[in-house]
Amino acid sequence: MRTPTSPTILIFDSGLGGLTVYREVAAARPDARFIYLADDAAFPYGELPEEALITRIQHVIGKAIGGHAPDLIVIACNTASTLALKELRARFAVPFIGTVPAIKPACAQSVSKRIAVLGTQATVSREYTRTLIREFAAGCDVELVGSARLAAYAEAELAGAPVADAAIAAEIAPCFVDVEGRRTDTVVLACTHYPLLLARFAASAPWPVVWIDPAAAIARRVVDLMRAAPTDSPPLAPRIEFTSGRIPSPALAAALAKYGF
Repeated sequence: MRTPTSPTILIFDSGLGGLTVYREVAAARPDARFIYLADDAAFPYGELPEEALITRIQHVIGKAIGGHAPDLIVIACNTASTLALKELRARFAVPFIGTVPAIKPACAQSVSKRIAVLGTQATVSREYTRTLIREFAAGCDVELVGSARLAAYAEAELAGAPVADAAIAAEIAPCFVDVEGRRTDTVVLACTHYPLLLARFAASAPWPVVWIDPAAAIARRVVDLMRAAPTDSPPLAPRIEFTSGRIPSPALAAALAKYGF
């Protein structure tokens, strides 16, 4: 009998925020061979014009497909998913799983019916996000909060150079709305970098809220889409690649080691 081979899963992000997704997917499919691709040469994505960004994402993903022949690709980036997922699926035969703001589950579980969507400026301003609100947020007030700094703060945290508490507090403050006795009780983390700062967010929040991290839901989708059960193959060491070709600093290398890289 032929022994099943381990599937290859490519995790893609503009930087290292997708590690939060990788962690959940790797736990769900420990038998898989993982390639983590960080397009750090173009980080942050929000500063690039949309057409240029779509072209770049297609180029980087196409090169990765040619080099690694993945069985599945997870776009662990809200900006890339809301902008380029349709084009990627049309151009490449590999199955893709995207990352989009978890507005539907947030509104469903909110008690106060006041939530916030905390993402990059590019993600919260995109029509895709506003369509999700129109379709799934009926009866729920949604505050869109775009940050130009938090993704970079998360990268700095991983690299051993955390920013001050006041800087974190200033970025998340607009999420917290208290009008007519109804407070924000749920915050959607609409950037995969942000769960890296979750402990900092909780410590800086003016009151407790539920933070929605989509990583677990993405992992469940990976399991559903791959269909075949995990093989008996031993776990394979994951591989990380930076499009800039950089070599991680000792502090960053130590942080990556905690994820198995």
